[in-house]
Amino acid sequence: MNADDLVGELAGRHIVLGLSGGAACFKAAEFCRALQRAGATVQVVMTEAACQFITPVAMQALSGRPVYTSQWDARPGNNMAHINLSREADAIVVAPASADFIAQLAQGRASELLPLMCLARPAERVPLLLAPAMNREMWAHPATQRNVAQVQEDGATVLGVAHGDQACGEFGDGRMLEADELVEEVIAFFTPKSLLGQRVLVTAGPTFEAIDPVRGITNHSSGKMGFAIARAAQEAGAQVTLVAGPVHLATPRGVNRIDVVSAREMHEVTVESAQAAHVFIATAAVADWRPAVEAEHKIKKDGSGAVPELAFVENPDILSEVAHGQRAQAGELYCVGFAAESQDLVANAQAKRARKGVPLLVGNLGPATFGRDDNALVLVDDEGVTELPHASKRRLAQQLVAEIARRVSGASA
Repeated sequence: MNADDLVGELAGRHIVLGLSGGAACFKAAEFCRALQRAGATVQVVMTEAACQFITPVAMQALSGRPVYTSQWDARPGNNMAHINLSREADAIVVAPASADFIAQLAQGRASELLPLMCLARPAERVPLLLAPAMNREMWAHPATQRNVAQVQEDGATVLGVAHGDQACGEFGDGRMLEADELVEEVIAFFTPKSLLGQRVLVTAGPTFEAIDPVRGITNHSSGKMGFAIARAAQEAGAQVTLVAGPVHLATPRGVNRIDVVSAREMHEVTVESAQAAHVFIATAAVADWRPAVEAEHKIKKDGSGAVPELAFVENPDILSEVAHGQRAQAGELYCVGFAAESQDLVANAQAKRARKGVPLLVGNLGPATFGRDDNALVLVDDEGVTELPHASKRRLAQQLVAEIARRVSGASA
């Protein structure tokens, strides 16, 4: 995820960041700064155990606000920090949330300020998000799993745990998510769920058509637009499958990724996956042709100056095949195509939409956007042409997902 994508995403939000005891408190410092970069204000509340791992002074310096650690703190005029702090929050995020802290919440105990504040919050308008952090055996213990299930039943949102090295030297589940992952989770939590219940299939990136074992034909597509769309759709509540060509991009959280290389591989996976999808967004820059024959060994120069002759055959048209399939024709699958043009954008996009038979075609100027983090789009459908002005691909993906959600909800109404 590009750090610039976070800017302004949480503008106007006030987050109470709770720290319970655990070595993962060091990640809370980075998380605090990441929340601020995203535009949120942060009020830190720490348990006594958390103060053994990181100091309130450090968290005050990072948050720019006095840190609260005691329910007996006399700074509030009414001596009710647990009431005042919870009423001011748009959300309470506890990161790290230790096994003991989760157990306290599950049992309704409040021995100090942080759990007391969680119990006292107006649950209907102040959500509670928990980022567990503990040893793998503690996480797997039946008591912990019962407590996690109980706090979820009581209305808390429990974020996932990471798998990997742990502070104790062991390896497994129970690590707290990284700061950027936590911010993504918070952003996703606040995102309107306009695609809730929808299964979305996205293709992204280029394909690579082999000439021989070391050479091939590809294009400049970076996959960034498709990955941004997959992330935005997941945040909007969709169950997302991302079919990715050969790119070097991190998989968006919560997205099921399937890696392919060639157009034929992408065709096979996409056609199969489309059978279960409600929305298909074809952002991939699929090669139109491939070499008719792939050489078994590297084609070498022999010094004669002779140039090998290459014959080509046409690759399957993935978008057209899916769009003309039974489910799409029956209105069960909404198809969105992409056109990367080099000139006459609107005219070419309109022509491609008619040729492919899709309800929505998204056009952009390929040479102006390949590999970049920004873009500009035109949307062509029965309503006419809608321009999405130049912006980050993250922002454009959010706008496009909103446009798709509006059209899908209208079609199903």
